[in-house]
Amino acid sequence: MALTMTLVPIVLLFFGFPIFVVLLATAAIAIIIFYSIPLTVLHQVMFGSLDSAALLAIPFFIFAGEIMAAGGISGRLVAWAKSLFGSSKASLPITTVATCVVFGAISGSSAATVAAVGRITFRPMLDAGYDRRFATGLLTASGLIDNMIPPSIAMILYAIVAEQSLVRIFTAGFVPGFLFAFAFVAYVLVKSWGSAIDPPEPFRWTRLGHETLNAAWALGMPVIILGGIYTGVLSANEAGGAACVYAILVAMFVHRDVGVTQLLDLARRSAYVTSQLMVIVASAGVFSWLLTTSGAAPKLAEVFAALDLSSAMLLFIINVFLLLVGIFFDPAPAILLLTPILLPVVKAAGIDLVHFGIVMTANLSIGCFTPPFGINIFVAQAVFRQPVSVIYRGVIPFIWLSIAVLAVITYVPELSLFLTRLHD
Repeated sequence: MALTMTLVPIVLLFFGFPIFVVLLATAAIAIIIFYSIPLTVLHQVMFGSLDSAALLAIPFFIFAGEIMAAGGISGRLVAWAKSLFGSSKASLPITTVATCVVFGAISGSSAATVAAVGRITFRPMLDAGYDRRFATGLLTASGLIDNMIPPSIAMILYAIVAEQSLVRIFTAGFVPGFLFAFAFVAYVLVKSWGSAIDPPEPFRWTRLGHETLNAAWALGMPVIILGGIYTGVLSANEAGGAACVYAILVAMFVHRDVGVTQLLDLARRSAYVTSQLMVIVASAGVFSWLLTTSGAAPKLAEVFAALDLSSAMLLFIINVFLLLVGIFFDPAPAILLLTPILLPVVKAAGIDLVHFGIVMTANLSIGCFTPPFGINIFVAQAVFRQPVSVIYRGVIPFIWLSIAVLAVITYVPELSLFLTRLHD
């Protein structure tokens, strides 16, 4: 059975089948060959995989992010960040990273951040004298920050599959997310040192005050989402619903950037993205059920236990494995597929499951902009209209930088966990 569940997905992926077809076909073949049960169990397990209240947060955050991106909110956030960092060297790239941090507290989708922020900052960076490789590389890689700053769809899925507290997972993501942002800013400053590119503008309190007022409604979104969750006033689902209502009111009645027709179109797009994700969730649920019933996951844990590896070496092996997986798989299906397999292994090694969730999210987020198949690369190509070869060369420094930050996060678990203890 192990051979079947290994070879069938590889063959189907080689022929270009969608990931949900790969998972369902593998499960169906395994059931037919190795189980004496009706195939209707596929339907039951699929629907059972979707029977989770925590999944309701995902369509809410997707819809809220779509509205905020389409309603001119991202432009106001960029202007606010520029007024804050405009006096520093390389203000435009720093503004880009800062905007991704704030947008990450709204959207939850790495690709959406690349598209929303990139549409506004890419052309100004070129006009300021930055080369195409640097501009595309920075924007493509900065989408990683969105996956690390709560609310993150990847973290929601991990919390569901690993049966961990979503609030604790969210809390653990803050420091690692800011570490990635600081590392990117440090690289930008070093690269721009001594360069005449993008001369700094004088900092003016009046300008900062004006842009803060202009972006006040946009900045209110993270306050509602994160403030509601961490004060206990709102659950994650309720915070997502409140974010949707807030986004609609701001976009339609405060800024008046979105009309009824556009709102319906945004709802349609959000439903389409949500349906794509939920099909993968349901299909991965069947595959995970097979792994559990076949005893494959516990057997894998026994194999690693027999190797008698230290937790540090085990994390190194898992990191390398996840980085390779992230090249070919988006974070959502990778988390749904691999979490049930890896969880018994890391549990047996005594690794904190919240910390492991952050490590896993970071690994797969790096894969979002790693050639050749990172989803952010294709988004950047569509938005910036640049050759893939330019984007590939542009992201390479950020890949190495991100791996360095990943190593720190992996081997200093307190960076992820100390805030969760304060919250507890």
